[in-house]
Amino acid sequence: MNIIDSYQFGQIVISGREFTSDVIVSPDRVKDDWWRKSGHQLCLEDIAEVMTEKPDVLVVGTGAYGLMKVQPEVKSAAQAQGFKLVIEATEKACHTYNRLCSSQRVVVALHLTC
Repeated sequence: MNIIDSYQFGQIVISGREFTSDVIVSPDRVKDDWWRKSGHQLCLEDIAEVMTEKPDVLVVGTGAYGLMKVQPEVKSAAQAQGFKLVIEATEKACHTYNRLCSSQRVVVALHLTC
Protein backbone atom coordinates (compact mmCIF):
# COMPACT_ATOMS: atom_id res chain seq x y z
CA MET A 1 0.00 0.00 0.00
CA ASN A 2 1.28 3.46 -0.88
CA ILE A 3 1.50 5.99 1.95
CA ILE A 4 2.28 9.68 1.50
CA ASP A 5 5.27 10.40 3.73
CA SER A 6 5.48 14.15 3.15
CA TYR A 7 4.40 16.98 0.87
CA GLN A 8 5.74 20.45 0.29
CA PHE A 9 5.24 22.82 -2.62
CA GLY A 10 6.49 21.03 -5.75
CA GLN A 11 7.66 17.85 -3.99
CA ILE A 12 6.03 14.75 -2.52
CA VAL A 13 7.47 11.60 -0.94
CA ILE A 14 5.38 8.45 -1.35
CA SER A 15 6.47 5.22 0.33
CA GLY A 16 10.04 6.56 0.48
CA ARG A 17 10.18 7.69 -3.19
CA GLU A 18 10.44 11.38 -4.09
CA PHE A 19 8.43 12.92 -6.92
CA THR A 20 8.53 16.47 -8.27
CA SER A 21 5.71 16.26 -10.79
CA ASP A 22 1.97 15.86 -10.33
CA VAL A 23 0.91 12.33 -9.42
CA ILE A 24 -2.00 9.93 -9.20
CA VAL A 25 -1.61 7.55 -6.26
CA SER A 26 -3.58 4.37 -5.73
CA PRO A 27 -2.93 1.61 -3.22
CA ASP A 28 -0.79 -0.34 -5.69
CA ARG A 29 0.81 2.23 -8.00
CA VAL A 30 2.04 5.78 -8.47
CA LYS A 31 1.62 7.46 -11.84
CA ASP A 32 4.10 10.32 -11.98
CA ASP A 33 4.34 13.06 -14.61
CA TRP A 34 0.55 13.28 -14.58
CA TRP A 35 -0.63 16.34 -16.42
CA ARG A 36 -4.00 17.67 -17.35
CA LYS A 37 -5.30 18.63 -20.75
CA SER A 38 -5.70 22.18 -19.46
CA GLY A 39 -3.14 22.87 -16.70
CA HIS A 40 -5.26 24.28 -13.88
CA GLN A 41 -8.53 22.56 -14.71
CA LEU A 42 -9.38 18.93 -14.02
CA CYS A 43 -11.66 17.47 -16.66
CA LEU A 44 -13.00 13.95 -17.04
CA GLU A 45 -10.42 13.02 -19.66
CA ASP A 46 -7.63 13.74 -17.16
CA ILE A 47 -8.80 11.04 -14.79
CA ALA A 48 -10.30 8.52 -17.25
CA GLU A 49 -8.02 5.75 -16.02
CA VAL A 50 -8.98 6.45 -12.41
CA MET A 51 -12.63 6.01 -13.31
CA THR A 52 -11.95 2.48 -14.56
CA GLU A 53 -10.40 1.59 -11.18
CA LYS A 54 -13.75 2.25 -9.51
CA PRO A 55 -12.46 3.69 -6.24
CA ASP A 56 -14.66 4.13 -3.18
CA VAL A 57 -13.20 7.62 -2.87
CA LEU A 58 -11.34 9.91 -5.27
CA VAL A 59 -9.43 12.65 -3.48
CA VAL A 60 -8.28 15.57 -5.63
CA GLY A 61 -5.48 17.82 -4.39
CA THR A 62 -5.98 21.17 -6.07
CA GLY A 63 -2.51 22.57 -5.35
CA ALA A 64 -0.84 24.34 -2.45
CA TYR A 65 -3.13 27.35 -2.94
CA GLY A 66 -6.10 25.49 -4.43
CA LEU A 67 -5.77 26.97 -7.91
CA MET A 68 -6.71 23.83 -9.88
CA LYS A 69 -10.45 23.76 -10.50
CA VAL A 70 -12.48 20.56 -10.83
CA GLN A 71 -14.91 20.75 -13.72
CA PRO A 72 -18.62 19.93 -13.14
CA GLU A 73 -18.37 16.89 -15.45
CA VAL A 74 -15.97 15.24 -12.98
CA LYS A 75 -18.41 15.79 -10.13
CA SER A 76 -21.29 14.39 -12.21
CA ALA A 77 -19.29 11.31 -13.22
CA ALA A 78 -18.33 10.59 -9.61
CA GLN A 79 -21.95 10.77 -8.57
CA ALA A 80 -23.07 8.60 -11.52
CA GLN A 81 -20.44 5.94 -10.74
CA GLY A 82 -21.22 5.98 -7.05
CA PHE A 83 -17.94 7.04 -5.51
CA LYS A 84 -17.22 9.91 -3.18
CA LEU A 85 -15.28 12.88 -4.54
CA VAL A 86 -13.23 14.92 -2.07
CA ILE A 87 -11.69 18.18 -3.34
CA GLU A 88 -9.11 19.85 -1.09
CA ALA A 89 -5.87 21.80 -1.20
CA THR A 90 -3.03 19.33 -1.74
CA GLU A 91 -1.63 19.26 1.80
CA LYS A 92 -5.03 18.41 3.26
CA ALA A 93 -5.72 15.93 0.42
CA CYS A 94 -2.53 14.03 1.34
CA HIS A 95 -3.72 13.68 4.94
CA THR A 96 -7.18 12.60 3.79
CA TYR A 97 -5.72 9.92 1.51
CA ASN A 98 -3.51 8.55 4.29
CA ARG A 99 -6.42 8.51 6.75
CA LEU A 100 -8.80 6.69 4.38
CA CYS A 101 -6.51 4.31 2.48
CA SER A 102 -6.41 1.62 5.16
CA SER A 103 -10.18 1.20 5.23
CA GLN A 104 -11.36 2.05 1.68
CA ARG A 105 -10.18 1.86 -1.92
CA VAL A 106 -8.90 5.42 -2.33
CA VAL A 107 -7.18 7.09 -5.27
CA VAL A 108 -5.67 10.56 -4.97
CA ALA A 109 -4.79 12.90 -7.85
CA LEU A 110 -2.40 15.61 -6.69
CA HIS A 111 -1.34 18.91 -8.21
CA LEU A 112 1.93 19.69 -6.40
CA THR A 113 2.34 23.40 -7.10
CA CYS A 114 0.03 26.46 -7.29
